[in-house]
Amino acid sequence: MGDHQGLFVKLSLMFSKAKAYLGIVSLQFGYAGMYIITMISFNHGMNHYVLVVYRHAVATLAIAPFALVLERKIRPKMTLSVFLKITALGLLEPVIDQNLYYVGMKYTSATFASASVNVLPAITFIMAVIFRLEKINIKKITSQAKVIGTIITVSGAMVMTLYKGPIIDFLHTRGISHHESSNDPSAGQNWVTGTLMLLASCFGWSGFFILQSFTLKQYPAELSVTALICFMGTVQGAAVALFMEHEISAWAIGFDSRIMAAAYSGIVCSGIAYYVQSIVIKERGPVFLTAFSPLCMIITAILGSFILAEKLHLGSLLGATVIVIGLYSVVWGKSKEGRNGKPTDEKAGRSHELPVASTTTATTTTTTSISHNNNINNMEEGGGMLRIPVSEASSIIA
Repeated sequence: MGDHQGLFVKLSLMFSKAKAYLGIVSLQFGYAGMYIITMISFNHGMNHYVLVVYRHAVATLAIAPFALVLERKIRPKMTLSVFLKITALGLLEPVIDQNLYYVGMKYTSATFASASVNVLPAITFIMAVIFRLEKINIKKITSQAKVIGTIITVSGAMVMTLYKGPIIDFLHTRGISHHESSNDPSAGQNWVTGTLMLLASCFGWSGFFILQSFTLKQYPAELSVTALICFMGTVQGAAVALFMEHEISAWAIGFDSRIMAAAYSGIVCSGIAYYVQSIVIKERGPVFLTAFSPLCMIITAILGSFILAEKLHLGSLLGATVIVIGLYSVVWGKSKEGRNGKPTDEKAGRSHELPVASTTTATTTTTTSISHNNNINNMEEGGGMLRIPVSEASSIIA
């Protein structure tokens, strides 16, 4: 019986340690599918402003019942500060990030869009430093790795933006890409515009991660936060869509790739993704969350080549390679720093470090210190003899 319990405990500990990794890797497969399905829906006439609204309406309907039932006893009281943060979260990711991202993807390709997301960890790291969620001590090799990795990542993003290069048809796919046209004079301009929009969307996404980490400290109810973000994204996205798109026909969708894009991206990439992100941010921090984006790029490149007949350009390949090198420099520094477990500024580390450290060690240390002081006082009062209470003596002998 004891052996079975020990095995169960070991498996539980292994799952607990691997939970964040499993969640993030699963999300990369989910995002890769979203890129492909969304691009197919755009090819069939889906309006990206309308897609944002439908996506978050579906996500709200999918997540809200779970939030109402599972968190009814632990949901904190809503304050004005939390409400304003959730409103800002609904604007940053659902409206600003996704609309810019969709336009950028239409101007470039699904593969290129997924590759551009690799710059996200560097942007998140810079923002985390600004908002004191990450600490920099340039004398330490871990901080040097994060800074150098960030510079390399930004350089890779510039290569992707400024250099397109020849087509590399590495899987020998046949068919016509949805953007094909080397002879189109506007193609190069659209590519640069699309790249800039994708990079701008990454800034919105990084800001979302940073603000989400602060919001979860004030309102630690992940499902409720997810449902509220999706609801606010639906409301604000609808206002933007009505202002930008005046044709009623744009809101009509049938049982085709358009409704599939709204349902899939809403449930998987908004509802489930926001919830998983909330858990990972609380446990590992926003920088760790963005460390697995290259996996999504590889999956999307393979699927995009087969399904969408997309062509990979040399500039995209070179830029993505440079970004991945910089990315893992940042991740290496972050992982080493996490193992050391000692923030540069201990006081600031307690206030801002993600995840929040356990207080068990501190409590144990304090108790030991108090007990030690009491024993010293007893020794002084007893004329130099150390007097130990019977309860403490029996525990020592045991």
